[in-house]
Amino acid sequence: MLSGFKTFIARGNVVDLAVGVVMGAAFGLVVSGLVESFINPLIAWLVGKPNFDSLMFSLPPLIGEEPTVFQYGKILTAIVNFFLVSLAIYIFIIIPMNKLTASMKKKEEVEAPPAPPSEEILLLREIRDSLAVRRAAANQSDK
Repeated sequence: MLSGFKTFIARGNVVDLAVGVVMGAAFGLVVSGLVESFINPLIAWLVGKPNFDSLMFSLPPLIGEEPTVFQYGKILTAIVNFFLVSLAIYIFIIIPMNKLTASMKKKEEVEAPPAPPSEEILLLREIRDSLAVRRAAANQSDK
């Protein structure tokens, strides 16, 4: 059982995944900082509030009960932050990675040697060459 676990951990995919998780967490902090220090103030300038946490509505209280408060602003803030983080990840990671992958693929296509001819093509070339030799020999004997 322990050797199987050791083999599983030693595989490159698990290590790559671990590195990806750590890098993702670090990048998440960068994006959160960007959202909190740049995008939220921009939203505050446009809308008048940096976040929507204070938005809520309440239902009238039942007899002897407190009013029921629905703080939909916190959910709205979380949704906006999610979309902003997703947009930042798309702009700063996905687009550059797609461009890098496309350029690497083009480079591989340029560097790749042409495929060797198929067996049928080789056979047809051999037939063509033997016919050319026969034709040349026939022309020699006619002279």
